[in-house]
Amino acid sequence: MRVILVGGGTAGHINPALAVALYIKNKEPRSKVLYVGAKGGMEETLVPKENLDFRGITVSGFSRKLNFESFKKNLITIKNIFTASHESKKILEEFNPDICIGTGGYVSGPLLREACKKNIPFIIHEQNAYPGITTKILSKKASAVMLAAKAAKKHLNKNLNIVVTGNPLRNGIGKIDTKQAKKELNLDNGKPLVLSFGGSLGARTINESVAELILWSQKNNLYNHVHAYGKYGKWLPKLLEEKGIKKSLNIDVREYIDNMPICMAAADIVICRSGAITLSELKACGKPSILIPSPNVAENHQYYNAMEFVEARAAALLEEKELSGENLIKKLSESMNNIAVLKEGINKLQKELDFSPSEKIYNVIKSILK
Repeated sequence: MRVILVGGGTAGHINPALAVALYIKNKEPRSKVLYVGAKGGMEETLVPKENLDFRGITVSGFSRKLNFESFKKNLITIKNIFTASHESKKILEEFNPDICIGTGGYVSGPLLREACKKNIPFIIHEQNAYPGITTKILSKKASAVMLAAKAAKKHLNKNLNIVVTGNPLRNGIGKIDTKQAKKELNLDNGKPLVLSFGGSLGARTINESVAELILWSQKNNLYNHVHAYGKYGKWLPKLLEEKGIKKSLNIDVREYIDNMPICMAAADIVICRSGAITLSELKACGKPSILIPSPNVAENHQYYNAMEFVEARAAALLEEKELSGENLIKKLSESMNNIAVLKEGINKLQKELDFSPSEKIYNVIKSILK
């Protein structure tokens, strides 16, 4: 079997594709799997680490801002549409896949459109309860549309071949012992571990607030802390230095957490956004959390994602409009005082989690190629 997976831009699109690719390779070692992503995108770094072949295409997204810089960026994006189509066509001709799988992001569009022109079957996986624009556009031509949440059905044409599969989880998530994970991170000093991140691209308000939290924690000798500041947060280490935060074994600040299964397993509480993939991973690992929904998403779906956890008493909610260093410190203190209740809530949600999405997606692929 020859398979192309395409998706990128954020870890929310990349990790499901990686999970499916690795499942296919494990199930059929002789299969040929190619990952296609954006040149210069984070997938270009992450995919080879999993020993998967990678090909990049020249692609970019449109800016919605009304200024001259955005106008120039959009002109480049229009040019890239034609370049990406040509590059996608060449990749398809050279690799000759039996099927293509798209997991979202604007990089999916050019390749899947070219696959459609060549009558190569393709399927789409949508991670969120509210489908993205790429999913909506391409779903009409897809052999199947796989959904993480049943709620997404109402936003799509009823005549489509829709299969609810759940979200595939990256390799190792939910399978590592907490004590062993802390030992691997050299964090067996008895202090709780706070894990925080604002998404693979980073979120300025979260980074600024976490800087205040780390300063407060270090002064009071309270927590171990692992924080990822993201692609656009490279200014954070300098800010921490200016605030007098000293480097130490118990404070690990980096751009991207490439050993998330270990860090998630070791964490006592997680501070993060409430994207669909992140929430699935919190469930799988049984981790209490403080959720900060992104306000910059379609239909405010991250807020509604978070409310499932809040109502189950598995997480605390801190909306971005109320986010500050002071409020984050307060919310963490309250949550740690209430940690037993949060653990009980997340353990109940964990029991409801389906651990077989990759297998379901694999079965969809095989049914289409019969």
